Amino acid sequence: MIESSFIFVLFVILLALIFDFTNGIHDAANSIATIVSTRGLTPRQAVVWASFFNFIAFLVFGTAVAKTIGSGLIDAKSVTPFVIFAGLIGAIGWNIITWYLGLPTSSSHALIGGYAGAAIAKSGFKVIIFGGWYKTIIFIFLAPIIGMILGLIFITVATWIIYKRNYNPSSVNFWSKYLQFFSASLYSLGHGGNDAQKTMGIISILLFSSGTISSFYIPLWVVLISHTTIALGTFLGGWRIVKTMGQKIVKLRPIDGVAAETASSISLFGATYLGVPVSTTHIIIGAISGVGAAKRISAVRWGITLRIVWAWFLTIPAAAIIAGVIYTILNPFF
Repeated sequence: MIESSFIFVLFVILLALIFDFTNGIHDAANSIATIVSTRGLTPRQAVVWASFFNFIAFLVFGTAVAKTIGSGLIDAKSVTPFVIFAGLIGAIGWNIITWYLGLPTSSSHALIGGYAGAAIAKSGFKVIIFGGWYKTIIFIFLAPIIGMILGLIFITVATWIIYKRNYNPSSVNFWSKYLQFFSASLYSLGHGGNDAQKTMGIISILLFSSGTISSFYIPLWVVLISHTTIALGTFLGGWRIVKTMGQKIVKLRPIDGVAAETASSISLFGATYLGVPVSTTHIIIGAISGVGAAKRISAVRWGITLRIVWAWFLTIPAAAIIAGVIYTILNPFF
């Protein structure tokens, strides 16, 4: 069969890396939008900075998220290379659509949606491991709320300290720009740590389902190539989404960027430690909205935020439908 051939497996690995690359492009905005919008770094400097920390994240984090993606959501016995192929097409298709529309949706949820849609098209809903999905679904709602609350707390505390000590606004802006180097690097580290692992999980389950490896585990070469690819994608950037993230939700000052990035980093580090494949997009948008709401509720452009939220809810089912249709149409040829 075509799907069992070595060449097809290599092709699907390449496709997974293309998804990883588009993930970097799509989610580059998460890492750099705040520091670019506050003029802490130029766009090109910011993507170089973010790419570096995306890559070295493998030195900090384990592979808990990769294991959740690879074996905790779909029954591995029902997975074939063609299921993974169709799932990746669904995820990449939805990423391209939302990138074109300038919507910062979740590449992570596009991936698991596409993966699930193709698996369901093959074997029905019995392949779903509901225990693994609970955490992911819950965090669709929790992630932006956690980011918002932490962002609100951090900017409130920072504002109180500035007020009590009567710091000069120009001095605050100056030091905040330097602090953003630290907060942006932490966020990029968390982004690379969580998001690159999703591609690791997909490639590893592909190797297992094709018989290339005898048991499910995450090979070191898969770890390295996944981090390298997402870093390259981040290096190219996603300027349409940067504009939405950094300018259209709320106008940010350097101190706001520090608060939003720090809040997001804490959320990401915690989720990655727990092995939860969260959306970096959801977290940073929640944090930005929380920082804006600390000034006044009207500071946040809720119309733009609501449009983004609708795209969040559509991501998993939309990617699943695309993948399911691809599987159904092309399955007779495989």
